[in-house]
Amino acid sequence: MGKHILLLNGSPRSKGNTAMLCDAFTAGAQSAGHTVTRFDLQKMEIHGCLGCMKGGKDKASPCVQKDDMNKIYPAYVQADIVVLASPMYYWSVSGQLKTAFDRLFAVAETDPHYANPRKDCALIMAAEGDSAENWKPVLDYYQALVGFLGWHDLGQVLAGGVLQAQAVAGRPVLDKARSFGASL
Repeated sequence: MGKHILLLNGSPRSKGNTAMLCDAFTAGAQSAGHTVTRFDLQKMEIHGCLGCMKGGKDKASPCVQKDDMNKIYPAYVQADIVVLASPMYYWSVSGQLKTAFDRLFAVAETDPHYANPRKDCALIMAAEGDSAENWKPVLDYYQALVGFLGWHDLGQVLAGGVLQAQAVAGRPVLDKARSFGASL
């Protein structure tokens, strides 16, 4: 039986390297019978978390802010796997992805103990640098996030050396993204 995959694309480039990796991953996942729900966060109206601790009263619309996160919440709750996709920005994820991810806390607020839903997850990332030293800060952040949430990491697809838009075209990492999606 296919899995429900939520793909949060935090890239501002609609035809950039991260988008191309997301396309390849999605093709592979769909070929294996999985359902992929993708949100290109740059195209959405999503405001930063207010830290108000007033969410969670309505499971269908858990945050007090009413914006495009209301499109993401149902897919997040239903998802078996959450894929975080982003270009590397200052050795972390993009602001678009961080903003949306922070707002998922409203779902945890629906639980009396603030428990986050347990998920499998993966990371897709494009970056200018391609050394272990370059990847370390973002992978440390990702692993800490996954650990604190109690999620299970299924793996990462990391495309280094791709600063210019579409620089990933024709590179083996696109096949890796497709194969990774198909392997889930």
